[in-house]
Amino acid sequence: MVITNSFVNLLGEKPLSKISVKEICELADVNRATFYKHYNDPHDLLRQIEHELIADVNTYLYGMQYGNMDTAAVNTLEKIFKYVRENAKLCTIMLSDSSNLSFRNKIVEVVQHECIRAWNETNLVLPDNAEYAFIFAAFGSVGIIQKWMDDGMKRSDREMAELISNMTSKGILA
Repeated sequence: MVITNSFVNLLGEKPLSKISVKEICELADVNRATFYKHYNDPHDLLRQIEHELIADVNTYLYGMQYGNMDTAAVNTLEKIFKYVRENAKLCTIMLSDSSNLSFRNKIVEVVQHECIRAWNETNLVLPDNAEYAFIFAAFGSVGIIQKWMDDGMKRSDREMAELISNMTSKGILA
Protein backbone atom coordinates (compact mmCIF):
# COMPACT_ATOMS: atom_id res chain seq x y z
CA MET A 1 0.00 0.00 0.00
CA VAL A 2 2.87 2.37 0.76
CA ILE A 3 4.37 1.66 -2.64
CA THR A 4 1.03 2.24 -4.36
CA ASN A 5 0.41 5.50 -2.50
CA SER A 6 3.89 6.76 -3.31
CA PHE A 7 3.44 5.82 -6.94
CA VAL A 8 0.06 7.59 -7.12
CA ASN A 9 1.62 10.71 -5.61
CA LEU A 10 4.34 10.64 -8.25
CA LEU A 11 1.76 10.10 -11.02
CA GLY A 12 0.05 13.26 -9.81
CA GLU A 13 3.28 15.16 -10.42
CA LYS A 14 4.64 13.69 -13.64
CA PRO A 15 3.96 11.19 -16.43
CA LEU A 16 4.56 7.49 -15.97
CA SER A 17 7.52 7.55 -18.37
CA LYS A 18 9.39 9.90 -16.01
CA ILE A 19 8.87 7.80 -12.84
CA SER A 20 11.66 5.48 -11.76
CA VAL A 21 11.66 2.56 -9.35
CA LYS A 22 14.27 4.44 -7.35
CA GLU A 23 11.92 7.42 -6.87
CA ILE A 24 9.03 5.20 -5.84
CA CYS A 25 11.20 3.35 -3.32
CA GLU A 26 12.65 6.54 -1.84
CA LEU A 27 9.22 8.09 -1.41
CA ALA A 28 7.77 4.86 0.02
CA ASP A 29 10.84 4.33 2.23
CA VAL A 30 11.27 0.76 1.02
CA ASN A 31 14.19 -0.93 -0.68
CA ARG A 32 14.21 -1.94 -4.32
CA ALA A 33 14.05 -5.64 -3.43
CA THR A 34 10.67 -5.02 -1.76
CA PHE A 35 9.41 -3.26 -4.88
CA TYR A 36 10.63 -6.02 -7.20
CA LYS A 37 9.11 -8.67 -4.96
CA HIS A 38 5.67 -7.34 -5.97
CA TYR A 39 6.17 -5.54 -9.31
CA ASN A 40 8.37 -5.80 -12.40
CA ASP A 41 8.49 -2.06 -13.07
CA PRO A 42 6.31 1.08 -12.77
CA HIS A 43 4.22 -0.05 -15.76
CA ASP A 44 3.46 -3.35 -14.02
CA LEU A 45 2.49 -1.44 -10.87
CA LEU A 46 0.11 0.72 -12.92
CA ARG A 47 -1.40 -2.36 -14.59
CA GLN A 48 -2.03 -3.93 -11.19
CA ILE A 49 -3.66 -0.73 -9.91
CA GLU A 50 -5.87 -0.64 -13.01
CA HIS A 51 -6.76 -4.31 -12.49
CA GLU A 52 -7.79 -3.64 -8.87
CA LEU A 53 -9.94 -0.66 -9.87
CA ILE A 54 -11.67 -2.68 -12.58
CA ALA A 55 -12.23 -5.57 -10.16
CA ASP A 56 -13.82 -3.14 -7.69
CA VAL A 57 -16.16 -1.76 -10.35
CA ASN A 58 -17.05 -5.33 -11.36
CA THR A 59 -17.96 -6.09 -7.75
CA TYR A 60 -20.53 -3.30 -7.76
CA LEU A 61 -21.93 -4.27 -11.15
CA TYR A 62 -22.34 -7.94 -10.40
CA GLY A 63 -24.08 -7.15 -7.14
CA MET A 64 -26.72 -5.12 -8.98
CA GLN A 65 -30.30 -6.35 -8.64
CA TYR A 66 -32.47 -5.80 -11.72
CA GLY A 67 -35.98 -5.77 -10.25
CA ASN A 68 -36.54 -2.03 -10.67
CA MET A 69 -33.93 -0.80 -13.16
CA ASP A 70 -34.13 2.84 -12.08
CA THR A 71 -33.56 2.02 -8.41
CA ALA A 72 -30.90 -0.59 -9.21
CA ALA A 73 -29.01 1.83 -11.44
CA VAL A 74 -29.09 4.65 -8.89
CA ASN A 75 -28.00 2.35 -6.06
CA THR A 76 -25.13 0.93 -8.12
CA LEU A 77 -24.06 4.38 -9.33
CA GLU A 78 -24.18 5.69 -5.77
CA LYS A 79 -21.77 2.93 -4.69
CA ILE A 80 -19.47 3.83 -7.56
CA PHE A 81 -19.55 7.53 -6.59
CA LYS A 82 -18.78 6.57 -3.00
CA TYR A 83 -15.84 4.49 -4.22
CA VAL A 84 -14.58 7.38 -6.35
CA ARG A 85 -14.88 9.74 -3.38
CA GLU A 86 -12.97 7.33 -1.11
CA ASN A 87 -10.26 6.90 -3.76
CA ALA A 88 -10.39 10.44 -5.11
CA LYS A 89 -6.70 10.99 -5.72
CA LEU A 90 -6.23 7.72 -7.56
CA CYS A 91 -9.44 8.12 -9.59
CA THR A 92 -8.60 11.70 -10.50
CA ILE A 93 -5.24 10.58 -11.86
CA MET A 94 -6.55 7.49 -13.63
CA LEU A 95 -9.41 9.36 -15.32
CA SER A 96 -7.51 12.57 -16.08
CA ASP A 97 -7.06 13.78 -19.62
CA SER A 98 -3.30 13.37 -19.27
CA SER A 99 -3.55 9.70 -18.26
CA ASN A 100 -3.57 6.79 -20.62
CA LEU A 101 -6.99 6.61 -22.28
CA SER A 102 -6.81 2.82 -22.32
CA PHE A 103 -7.87 2.73 -18.66
CA ARG A 104 -11.03 4.69 -19.44
CA ASN A 105 -11.73 2.34 -22.32
CA LYS A 106 -11.17 -0.73 -20.11
CA ILE A 107 -13.63 0.58 -17.52
CA VAL A 108 -16.18 1.32 -20.23
CA GLU A 109 -15.70 -2.16 -21.71
CA VAL A 110 -16.28 -3.84 -18.34
CA VAL A 111 -19.43 -1.87 -17.71
CA GLN A 112 -20.67 -2.32 -21.29
CA HIS A 113 -21.12 -6.07 -21.08
CA GLU A 114 -23.12 -5.96 -17.85
CA CYS A 115 -25.20 -2.94 -18.84
CA ILE A 116 -26.22 -4.26 -22.25
CA ARG A 117 -27.04 -7.64 -20.70
CA ALA A 118 -29.33 -5.91 -18.19
CA TRP A 119 -30.99 -3.83 -20.92
CA ASN A 120 -31.59 -6.95 -23.01
CA GLU A 121 -33.07 -8.83 -20.04
CA THR A 122 -35.48 -6.01 -19.28
CA ASN A 123 -36.18 -4.96 -22.90
CA LEU A 124 -35.26 -1.43 -21.86
CA VAL A 125 -33.40 -0.58 -25.08
CA LEU A 126 -33.90 -1.93 -28.59
CA PRO A 127 -31.14 -4.48 -29.30
CA ASP A 128 -30.02 -2.60 -32.43
CA ASN A 129 -29.59 0.57 -30.38
CA ALA A 130 -28.03 -0.92 -27.25
CA GLU A 131 -24.39 -0.34 -28.12
CA TYR A 132 -25.04 3.23 -29.26
CA ALA A 133 -27.07 3.99 -26.16
CA PHE A 134 -24.36 2.50 -23.99
CA ILE A 135 -21.53 4.52 -25.57
CA PHE A 136 -23.59 7.70 -25.13
CA ALA A 137 -24.33 6.88 -21.48
CA ALA A 138 -20.86 5.60 -20.60
CA PHE A 139 -18.73 8.40 -21.96
CA GLY A 140 -21.22 10.98 -20.73
CA SER A 141 -21.04 9.40 -17.28
CA VAL A 142 -17.24 9.46 -17.29
CA GLY A 143 -17.40 13.15 -18.21
CA ILE A 144 -19.85 13.84 -15.39
CA ILE A 145 -17.63 11.98 -12.90
CA GLN A 146 -14.61 14.00 -14.03
CA LYS A 147 -16.54 17.28 -13.74
CA TRP A 148 -17.77 16.28 -10.27
CA MET A 149 -14.19 15.54 -9.15
CA ASP A 150 -12.90 18.79 -10.70
CA ASP A 151 -15.60 20.69 -8.77
CA GLY A 152 -14.40 19.20 -5.48
CA MET A 153 -17.11 16.51 -5.17
CA LYS A 154 -19.49 18.97 -3.51
CA ARG A 155 -22.68 17.17 -4.54
CA SER A 156 -23.59 14.00 -2.69
CA ASP A 157 -22.95 10.55 -4.12
CA ARG A 158 -26.71 9.93 -4.28
CA GLU A 159 -27.40 13.23 -6.05
CA MET A 160 -24.79 12.45 -8.69
CA ALA A 161 -26.09 8.90 -9.14
CA GLU A 162 -29.60 10.24 -9.68
CA LEU A 163 -28.31 12.86 -12.13
CA ILE A 164 -26.59 10.24 -14.31
CA SER A 165 -29.54 7.86 -14.06
CA ASN A 166 -32.01 10.58 -15.05
CA MET A 167 -29.87 11.91 -17.88
CA THR A 168 -29.23 8.49 -19.38
CA SER A 169 -32.86 7.43 -19.15
CA LYS A 170 -34.62 10.73 -19.91
CA GLY A 171 -32.05 12.79 -21.79
CA ILE A 172 -30.32 16.06 -21.06
CA LEU A 173 -33.51 17.88 -20.12
CA ALA A 174 -34.05 15.59 -17.11
